[in-house]
Amino acid sequence: MVANALWGWLDRWKKANWQRRGKPIWAADEWKDIATRVEKLPVKVCHVDAHVPKSRANEEHRNNEQVDQAAKIEVSKIDLDWQHKGELFLARWAHDASGHQGRDATYKWAQDRGVDLTLDSISQVIHDCETCAAIKQAKRVKPLWYGGRWSKYKYGEAWQNDYITLPQTRQGKRYVLTMVEATTGWLETYPVPHATARNTILGLEKQILWRHGTPERIESDNGTHFKNSLINTWAREHGIEWVYHIPYHAPAARKLNDAMACLKPL
Repeated sequence: MVANALWGWLDRWKKANWQRRGKPIWAADEWKDIATRVEKLPVKVCHVDAHVPKSRANEEHRNNEQVDQAAKIEVSKIDLDWQHKGELFLARWAHDASGHQGRDATYKWAQDRGVDLTLDSISQVIHDCETCAAIKQAKRVKPLWYGGRWSKYKYGEAWQNDYITLPQTRQGKRYVLTMVEATTGWLETYPVPHATARNTILGLEKQILWRHGTPERIESDNGTHFKNSLINTWAREHGIEWVYHIPYHAPAARKLNDAMACLKPL
């Protein structure tokens, strides 16, 4: 990747304002620093065959062999598994930053930003991801009842929301906005660092409006992350009726409570 960047990518990235396909490249600040350092220096990038008989080895081959040996010695002092761990670190970053998408979607997200990852490393990260495990378990929630006060709504028209607290992740996200579709019990989740009105709106737009369409009705408790002028204005602008449980009504919040019960032990 470094050789390719020095060979031609740096110039293209710089002309594109350090973006690729309209999205910021990974580690843009570091690449800007490298570009500044090599701007006035002659930089030569070439391929040197690594395995040639000593009888045919020239000065370039011998120099390359010395560099390889030196690198192996230094790396062995630190961690023999440094390359694999480095790729897992990048894969974990891409998976988290892309919103905990699946393997192929995470791979495409990283490629669009100039980060080369293997599908195996992404699969391992997803397999070990605590957030994805919680979401997968939560989506097994079955419909709690049919008919009743929800019978007049079609799928996606009514939702119940709340926040739950989980052990803090590496990214500092310890709250999860939970959104339960009232007619089926389908659960959507959105991890956030803080339970705020702004994060509530971001979660609703990303997980509900973009995926299921604009609902007619949303229910929640009276928490300040739900009951405030920002939420009221947003709901009014989208034509959504926002109903608050006053102050707590177990039957009204039944779907949400059962869904959350599946999440909290995880």
